[in-house]
Amino acid sequence: MTTRKKGVNTLQNRIKIAKRVAEELSDGDTVNLGVGIPTLIPDYLGDKDVELHSENGLLGIGPTPNEEDINMDLISASKKPITMANGAALFDSSDSFVMIRGGHIDLAVMGALQIDKYGELANWAIPGKDILGVGGAMDLVAGANKIIIASMHQAKDGSSKLVDELSFPSSGNGKADMLVTEHAVFKFTENGAELVEQLSNLSINQLKEITDAPFSYNNQSLKQNI
Repeated sequence: MTTRKKGVNTLQNRIKIAKRVAEELSDGDTVNLGVGIPTLIPDYLGDKDVELHSENGLLGIGPTPNEEDINMDLISASKKPITMANGAALFDSSDSFVMIRGGHIDLAVMGALQIDKYGELANWAIPGKDILGVGGAMDLVAGANKIIIASMHQAKDGSSKLVDELSFPSSGNGKADMLVTEHAVFKFTENGAELVEQLSNLSINQLKEITDAPFSYNNQSLKQNI
């Protein structure tokens, strides 16, 4: 029996994912950033005019502060130190959730414990384990107009994040539009997951070996960004 190699969760891989997701953001977008890899995105937007939203009550997240400028009274929903961009607004978390539930978030960038071949997401609970809990995940899945998952391709134990069917509790009926890992970019359709871009030097067969969901691809349109 072949033992699947564990994924390598390095800062370099996390930055690669954040940079690739940043390419999907457009001027004028209001974007909620979830916990983990999404918190790296503010540092890689370049000159894009994007409003970054945090569910704890901030619209206008700026780049990561220098160590000497950290103020732990100014944090994201991930409890990470942040800065405020020019024109940023602070408000009650209940108002923040009104924005989410009212459909005012153009795009949510979230992490995942699992995501199935159709884009259904599980990111708040592992049966038998004590983790942070649901937070705003279910509201974002239901309320955001578009969802991008930014995640390592494999969990710490080597298991695939992209699965044929969820074994963890679902985060809701809303579906993700895209998954970006350190190895690949997938889009989700009613026909299942489609590989649209390779981000590492893994071959298609090697990618299949570490992915527990079937996926399609078109050789003529498949992008390589290695």
